[in-house]
Amino acid sequence: MALVEPVPGTPAAVADLGDGSALVVADYHAGIEAGLRYEQGVEVRSKAEERRERLLGLVAETDPDRLVVLGDLMHSIGDPGGAERGEVEVLVESLPDDLPVTLVKGNHDGDVESWVGDVTVTPGHGTRIGDVGVAHGHTWPSPDVLSAEVVCVGHEHPRVRLEDEVGGSRVERVWLRGSLAPEAFAERYPDREATADELVVFPAFNDLSGGTWVNVAGQEFLSPFLPAGLDGGQAYLLDGTRLGSYGRI
Repeated sequence: MALVEPVPGTPAAVADLGDGSALVVADYHAGIEAGLRYEQGVEVRSKAEERRERLLGLVAETDPDRLVVLGDLMHSIGDPGGAERGEVEVLVESLPDDLPVTLVKGNHDGDVESWVGDVTVTPGHGTRIGDVGVAHGHTWPSPDVLSAEVVCVGHEHPRVRLEDEVGGSRVERVWLRGSLAPEAFAERYPDREATADELVVFPAFNDLSGGTWVNVAGQEFLSPFLPAGLDGGQAYLLDGTRLGSYGRI
């Protein structure tokens, strides 16, 4: 069994930490509806309660020893507004009291560590928990993260655009998984070889957050180490369907 196994049908995975398990999600983007209104003039009703219940349901289903968020718990960059901050506070308060929470700070998370409550906040370059390295993905993972067996990142929000024979199309969130290519990190860390076996790029937990269409020509990756750091990357739908090499879909 792999160290990191997606929960079928969801943008979440369970990681084997050796002495326990973690439920891992990325890019929750609390308060995104306010951001869409301000940034794009798009009115979308708040899905805060639905997001919270979906995450709480996954916690109940998987019974983890820890919850890990791979960055961008918040959506606004800077100080969050009342609704966004309230969504985060209610979420944290709703989690089981005995469930440790680790947030790998993302580029949207501002000074979240100053007010988020009983949550361990790590720098965006990540941390290693057992044999699993976790980072957000907007900056280079630390050498310690790259020495784990599996490296998990978010930030990219990978998606594919699928077309049928009559020209219809739809967009789906996907997982990207493949071998970690150590040469992609050699210039950044000339004195520390990246020894991780696998790199897993998580889909965004928030279905409104957009992302990178990894199979559309002209789309560029957001992370500084992608796509070079992902060797032989395979794309998988949330239901587990393997689509093959993401560049050939």
